[in-house]
Amino acid sequence: MHTQRCRICGSSKLAMFLDLGFSPPADQFKRKDQLKEEEVYYPLEVCICEECCLVQLNYVVSPEVLYRNDYPYESSTTKTGRKHWEAFAERTVSRFNLINNDLVVDIGSNVGVLLEFFKERKLKVQGVDPAANIVLLAKKRGINTICDFFNQGVVETILKKYGKAMIITATNNFAHVDDLENYMENVQRLMADNGIFIFEAPYLASLIRMVEYDTIYHEHLSYLSVKPLVSFFRKFEMEIFDIEQVDIHGGSFRAYVGYKGQREVSDIVDKVIIEEENTGLYSMEKLREFANKVKQNKKELQSLLFSLKNAGKSIVGVSAPAKGMTLLNYCGIGKDTLDVITEKSELKIGRFSPGMHIPIVPDSYLLDNQPDYALLLAWNFAEEIISNLNEFKLRGGKFIIPVPVPKII
Repeated sequence: MHTQRCRICGSSKLAMFLDLGFSPPADQFKRKDQLKEEEVYYPLEVCICEECCLVQLNYVVSPEVLYRNDYPYESSTTKTGRKHWEAFAERTVSRFNLINNDLVVDIGSNVGVLLEFFKERKLKVQGVDPAANIVLLAKKRGINTICDFFNQGVVETILKKYGKAMIITATNNFAHVDDLENYMENVQRLMADNGIFIFEAPYLASLIRMVEYDTIYHEHLSYLSVKPLVSFFRKFEMEIFDIEQVDIHGGSFRAYVGYKGQREVSDIVDKVIIEEENTGLYSMEKLREFANKVKQNKKELQSLLFSLKNAGKSIVGVSAPAKGMTLLNYCGIGKDTLDVITEKSELKIGRFSPGMHIPIVPDSYLLDNQPDYALLLAWNFAEEIISNLNEFKLRGGKFIIPVPVPKII
């Protein structure tokens, strides 16, 4: 449904600056028997709230549609990701002197990889995730996980079993939520007085600077920055007391939130806000400039791929992340351009990409067929993926990195 008001301040002053057209949900990979079924496309339009400066989508797809239908994302697929989550857990435990009886709750816990690292450090852990197939994988890893959206009933269940949580994490989840006020009310119910809410999300400034428009898809309802969140958390007697920049997913940030006055607020919070304002992050001029760069990227990528095809070259996609589906659908790159998309995840292999219906096959296809070029859709893990597929490169294969400017390596 179209939303008329900002999801954190309620203002009706939403100004659209980027239109990526219509696309199906980026994680709805089709089985062969589903290809003839009608596929629903939804608008993908990005706005800024002129009151609080939150950048957000103006159309909300039901979370039941997004997360309850064979959800295919696994947070444990890459070594880079696993190292990131382990470092996250280690830093949190050591920094806040957590002890064995402390409870860590992860909202949107996926297969439980982050909680697994907390559990190894002898903390009590509880996951919450709405995707039944993913929860099953988490339980096989030994991570107790409630299969549901984060709501008051879930909170009451956790409180009854464990009591209040010392740490509540939300990695790549907070930006997925439409009703953030209700979400934070439930965080309040669950979090101990001296507890900490830690969320991590792609950073708007990085998205704009690096033209990472493929990070925009229907699961990502908000594109987060610090300025609008400071006033939002005040509603709940909370404050951001520290911020860290992290490299994962093309540039993210980790925010530490506690009840007001519980912890000393780092100078970095004000410094980041000043930097956001000084660089013009919230100006329509800068946002429209970004939109023009997106259009230019589309033209350049199309031109590069089509010229290679006209020269008789074979091209495949490598990896099938949600971000790649935004790029393929927006740029109109289909089966006439990419023969297949190769993947590691068993949840996607044998299916077809949403919208363009490109077959998803195992990574072994690259060496079995040795195409000329591989379009790297998970460019945020380029170093690891290229290293894993080094034999393809040694045999003369070349990779194409699509953003911020398409290039062949």
